[in-house]
Amino acid sequence: MSTGDELKAAVSARRELGPEFEDAIVESFLDKMGKEVDRRVDERLAQAAPKSVAHQGPSDTQRLALAIVSLGLGTLTTILFVLVGDGRAGYIIPIWVAIIIVNVLFNNNRGKSG
Repeated sequence: MSTGDELKAAVSARRELGPEFEDAIVESFLDKMGKEVDRRVDERLAQAAPKSVAHQGPSDTQRLALAIVSLGLGTLTTILFVLVGDGRAGYIIPIWVAIIIVNVLFNNNRGKSG
């Protein structure tokens, strides 16, 4: 199922089940998206990893992959919280701050040996 389909299903489930199940629906959606992000990052890291070269920090491909996945996940969660409403928009800022921190930490490893 695509990410867009997952989002549509979450919004639809929220409409059908009502606000009392909202937290569970949001947690389930974020868990699925987190697993998908992990899978995609692992896949890209496996493709980009040199076999016999010493680790020299993240490559341009890895940084780009993380940036794309981060922006996609952040955008989807922002849309979800805006659509769901009910005062949940306060979660948007911590999510984006966390995404920024992860990207900064990942990119600060540039050129460092591991």
